[in-house]
Amino acid sequence: MARKPLEGTQLVLMTIALSLATFMQVLDSTIANVAIPTIAGNLGASNSQGTWVITSFGVANAISIPITGWLAKRFGEVKLFLWSTVAFVVASWLCGMSESLSMLIFFRVIQGIVAGPLIPLSQSLLLNNYPPAKRSVALSLWAMTVIVAPICGPILGGWISDNYHWGWIFFINVPIGVVVVLLAFQTLRNRETATVIRPIDTVGLVLLVVGIGCLQVMLDRGKELDWFSSPEIITLTVIAVVALAVLLVWELTDDHPIVDLSLFKSRNFTIGCLSISLAYMLYFGSIVLLPQLLQEVYGYTATWAGLASAPVGIIPVILSPIIGRFAHKLDMRRLVSFSFIMYAVCFYWRAYTFEPGMDFGASAWPQFIQGFAVACFFMPLTTITLSGLPPERLAAASSLSNFTRTLAGSIGTSITTTMWTNRESLHHAQLTESVTPYNANAQQMYAKLEQMGMSHEQASAYLAQQITNQGLIISANEIFWASAGVFLVLLILVWFARPPFGAGSGGGGAH
Repeated sequence: MARKPLEGTQLVLMTIALSLATFMQVLDSTIANVAIPTIAGNLGASNSQGTWVITSFGVANAISIPITGWLAKRFGEVKLFLWSTVAFVVASWLCGMSESLSMLIFFRVIQGIVAGPLIPLSQSLLLNNYPPAKRSVALSLWAMTVIVAPICGPILGGWISDNYHWGWIFFINVPIGVVVVLLAFQTLRNRETATVIRPIDTVGLVLLVVGIGCLQVMLDRGKELDWFSSPEIITLTVIAVVALAVLLVWELTDDHPIVDLSLFKSRNFTIGCLSISLAYMLYFGSIVLLPQLLQEVYGYTATWAGLASAPVGIIPVILSPIIGRFAHKLDMRRLVSFSFIMYAVCFYWRAYTFEPGMDFGASAWPQFIQGFAVACFFMPLTTITLSGLPPERLAAASSLSNFTRTLAGSIGTSITTTMWTNRESLHHAQLTESVTPYNANAQQMYAKLEQMGMSHEQASAYLAQQITNQGLIISANEIFWASAGVFLVLLILVWFARPPFGAGSGGGGAH
């Protein structure tokens, strides 16, 4: 039965509640990035172990997205949304109270699982309760929160970890969550969606959790255990490959699949999904790498590392509403091509400018210009992905593309940080080879440092630190080079998508 859309104050309050819920969840996936060195140091872990704080949330979140549709049909969208928000607030509180890294990661996993339904549900509740004529306005308001949250994340995370206990990064969700629950309950309590009891694909769900879980643990633990020389890594890899292979076969034959793989028969869905996932993987990997590089090598505080990362959100806030308004007149492939070219330009730019002694502007300017890429990225690719699909498949398609994108972000984080430390070791070894008693430059450097009052041991330690920094910069630059190259390849892929891109997109970016 069609319900009358909300109006006036109720509509405004509901929009605030749903936007805040999305803001809180997106904020949580970026706020910890700049605080990793602080958290890791405080809990007695290495920086690479600290990145598990990000990947554990991302993977748990990715796994819970596909079951959102089933849960919403079973319990009703409003009830599920309210319970997810409450659980998210409790999990956030427990994250902040954690006293060890394993405890923090455990609660981050729970936080990621309960956060899964927040974004898909805030979209569908917004569209179902808005007057049809105002839906595009609703979506652009909602999209703004998705864009603004990653700007606030690094600055807020940096400021908190510099001035207060890092636990406040998570405690900050508590007041926001309370406001979301109160406003959503007040505006939506009598607007519950119809419920249906449908069977859940338990086998598919178990295979998904086992396969993706083992894959992520393998990627996170690999560099510490020296990859395939470790029996643990070999076991995890075998379990992940077998579980995902069986999942593939199972989902194609099950009547109620948890992941609807038949969507990949649509050419545009496959191309859109592949493009958005690979691009997000590189983008998110760099979002995690950048603050760590600035803090470890250039001695930035977490706040300044956050400020250097934040300019990426300025242009999207200005451009998104304009792009949304004229989208129907544009070829989406052109917008995506522009986005990928700008990503490649910014990554090449970083690879050239990141060197010892660079100033704040050298890291902030590429971030600012990358805003053009971000602005022309999500909406056009979502439209391509969902184009040509019948309305009843949009929800499944949206949750599957969100799942692959979120998972790609976590895998990107693991691969980026692994490559960064591995290449650093290699460059460190190569650079150290030239520091010998027979190298005139090295001896000259020692003499200079000793004249400045350092002992021979202090001079050696100083040089070792300089070599490590140099190695970290070179290896980061190699990752930037490689990422730029991948964006240029994706540029070709996107032109295989077939117009028109309007068919599935009436509610396209919506579901």
